[in-house]
Amino acid sequence: MPEPALDTGPYAARRARLMQRMQRGVAVIPTSSERLRNRDAHYPYRFDSYFYYLTGFTEPDAALVLVAGEAPRSILFCRDKDPEREIWDGYRHGPLAAREAFGMDAAFAIDVLDTQLPELLADQPVLHYALGLDGGWDARITAALNRVRGMARSGVRAPAAVHDVHALLDEMRLVKDATETDLMRRAAEISAGAHRRAMRSARPGRGEYEIEAELVHEFRRLGAQAPAYTPIVAGGANACVLHYVENGARLNDGELLLIDAGCELDGYAADITRTFPVNGRFSAAQRDVYQTVLAAQAAAIDAVRPGSAWDAPHEAAVRVLAQGMIDLGLVSGTLDAAIESGAYKRFYMHRTGHWLGLDVHDAGEYKVDGNWRPLAPGMVLTVEPGCYIRPAQDVPEALWNIGVRIEDDALVTPEGCEILSRDAPKSVAEIEEWMADRADA
Repeated sequence: MPEPALDTGPYAARRARLMQRMQRGVAVIPTSSERLRNRDAHYPYRFDSYFYYLTGFTEPDAALVLVAGEAPRSILFCRDKDPEREIWDGYRHGPLAAREAFGMDAAFAIDVLDTQLPELLADQPVLHYALGLDGGWDARITAALNRVRGMARSGVRAPAAVHDVHALLDEMRLVKDATETDLMRRAAEISAGAHRRAMRSARPGRGEYEIEAELVHEFRRLGAQAPAYTPIVAGGANACVLHYVENGARLNDGELLLIDAGCELDGYAADITRTFPVNGRFSAAQRDVYQTVLAAQAAAIDAVRPGSAWDAPHEAAVRVLAQGMIDLGLVSGTLDAAIESGAYKRFYMHRTGHWLGLDVHDAGEYKVDGNWRPLAPGMVLTVEPGCYIRPAQDVPEALWNIGVRIEDDALVTPEGCEILSRDAPKSVAEIEEWMADRADA
């Protein structure tokens, strides 16, 4: 069956904005192909984010061609109708239905792209295409360019320049429109609900994989299509491995559980981390570390506002974390010395956030002309300080194997920021109260 009717307005507006930025020339933006997992089984299909941002089209083996200038055009190339394959694999729009459903000026079968592309490139000054990402598409684009160059004796000119279309799109994707922020707000709500479910499900003796299953269950139950990335469900010492994804260990009484998980809803990601005690009660040492990270996050969130430099939240978090490490006996010396020497990086080795959107680590530069980019309304970023304490002779034993990260999704607003993931319990009191209501606690 065809998908529900799509509101093509936001996608058409984005295409128009891109063509205005291009000014002249032709852009080619392909989407992903299906990928084999093994033998004849495929990985679950995920469209290319740039292509989807401009089309809303979710089928594989397609490409968008935009012709900028006095008479701008949007042309979709997609798989043709194939009733036999649709019996096996599901509905295909085909060019005729796709043109109408996705608001294109024209649509053709993907099989004719190689024939039509040289005609579209003829006498155009610029080709806008992201070279080097896919060898197969690079070869197709090169072949089309060479065919146009071969027409030189007929007076036909080939594009004299190739510009990276992703550079233009990255700037566009950095500031979300209302459609995007509504989706991201809902993705964060779903993900926060999954974290609440995970807290209520955790207890000594359960497997990390069981908690992962609870997360994915809630994502799907509430309408999200998939996790936005492989969930991290890390108990005890595993929480000190930043990208731990095995999720195969048993949860032990007296340990913390760090969960970094978010859903993907209609292409848009949430990214939330919570850390909480497996048995529902923080020990004194766990509370001390947790409160340090929580205070660092509060300082970072306070720095998320229009006009702040991208690095301001990180700098704010580092000052609180470094002082906390001194207070905990992890780092010696003064606060300024700990920051200048980088001594704090032994226990906090990553930065405090990243852009968020269609990709978990979303498009957009962090510096402009060598300076940290100022934040502006519509940008969405994560705020995720942490502290990871491995056993060592110079580390107080009570702190061994305590790994804490607290991560929220922040939408920059004209007044400051909106925490999209605020529904996931975060303070010590909120977490302990929420976990106290477990059915068999």
